[in-house]
Amino acid sequence: MTIRRAGPDDVPAVLKLLDGATEWLVARGRTDQWGTAPHSTSPRRVEQITSFAADGGLWIGSAADQVIGALAVGAALDYVPPATEPELYVRLLVTDRASSGQNLGGVLLDHARALAREAGVRLLRVDCFAGGDGALVRYYEKQGFTRDVAFAVPRVNDVDWPGQVLIQHL
Repeated sequence: MTIRRAGPDDVPAVLKLLDGATEWLVARGRTDQWGTAPHSTSPRRVEQITSFAADGGLWIGSAADQVIGALAVGAALDYVPPATEPELYVRLLVTDRASSGQNLGGVLLDHARALAREAGVRLLRVDCFAGGDGALVRYYEKQGFTRDVAFAVPRVNDVDWPGQVLIQHL
């Protein structure tokens, strides 16, 4: 996999990865993480991914001219409790479900670690969905992160979205 900084033209490819991940989750009855609607039809999500590209924190992983992963890093998102030291925050990590089992997420997280070190930052944080069977939290733990703080994002006419912040000291 080759990793490069993404630009505005890459936003549709990232949204396609997110749509594919949602389809995969829905097919497994796991609608509590992202719901059932495609990300590409959500103005809020399109704006978010566009802003990740605009601020220079969006990275694309590709192989054979196909986008197979995306990583966004930068400041923590508003719903996350603040860090107590300088950090680099993983704002988005998504890979092509057709390429699962190839450690694409691990390679992208290694890139985030390298970016943090280059910036002289020793703390890498990420948050993820903590509901369901906890598989996503366990994934990040296998990637070397440890649980920090749990949180919840209120949703209108629905139960709160359960989240978990995980940290890794570099």
